[in-house]
Amino acid sequence: MTTPPISLADDLALALRLADAADAISLSRFRSANLEISTKRDATHVTDADLAVERALRDILAAERPDDGILGEEYGTAGSTARQWIIDPIDGTANFLRGVPNWATLISLAVDGVPVVGVASAPAFRKRWWAQEGAGAWLAEDGTEPRRLWVSGVEKLEDASLSFQSLSQWDEAGYLDQLVSLTRQVWRDRAYGDMWSYGLLAEGLIDIVGEFDVKEYDIAPFAILIREAGGRFSAINGENSIAARSSLATNGILHDEVLRNLGH
Repeated sequence: MTTPPISLADDLALALRLADAADAISLSRFRSANLEISTKRDATHVTDADLAVERALRDILAAERPDDGILGEEYGTAGSTARQWIIDPIDGTANFLRGVPNWATLISLAVDGVPVVGVASAPAFRKRWWAQEGAGAWLAEDGTEPRRLWVSGVEKLEDASLSFQSLSQWDEAGYLDQLVSLTRQVWRDRAYGDMWSYGLLAEGLIDIVGEFDVKEYDIAPFAILIREAGGRFSAINGENSIAARSSLATNGILHDEVLRNLGH
């Protein structure tokens, strides 16, 4: 008897179950008095919650998708890259360890390097965003029924809201002057930070998000989320890759104009 092929809907269902498992672990450690924190070789922090979440998700994937590969922030790469699950167990660890609720578990499935399923689960916000290629972008929050998401229809930079993540990122990448110039052209600029910026963009509440110094696990689910919400997602130089160490997400209408303002 032939095993039926796995559909993207099956993969999304699994990604949502992975998010449930992650939320149960991360919320139990959030603002815990005995949270264990250590420093990695790159001088960033990791908590016992980051490690426990990624271990749990890897165990589930080993049982459910043994032929698929995994790329995780804490335990690296294993297996095939043709179908690869990409995991950031806690995106926003610096927020998590300080008790700031702006953090999420990021889960994506990429096929030949292109995300086709993505979930960003932010249990401290009681929000979860997800998308599947060809099936739209969705949000469930605070126990309500999921609703489909669409980016904004803002057509002019002078009416646009920009989230630039952090000044130091742009400065270290040599783009600070371009950022300052862009902030002078938009209606409003803020640094909402981490996963929340992309969620706000997919919901149509802001219009432009840009950041540097990002790995695949930082942005993979947002590439599919933004595209399925009707927007565009690329690197700062316009490259359509999640491995370019930068990201630019917009409502689509403004994308080319923002690229030109950034020198591309």
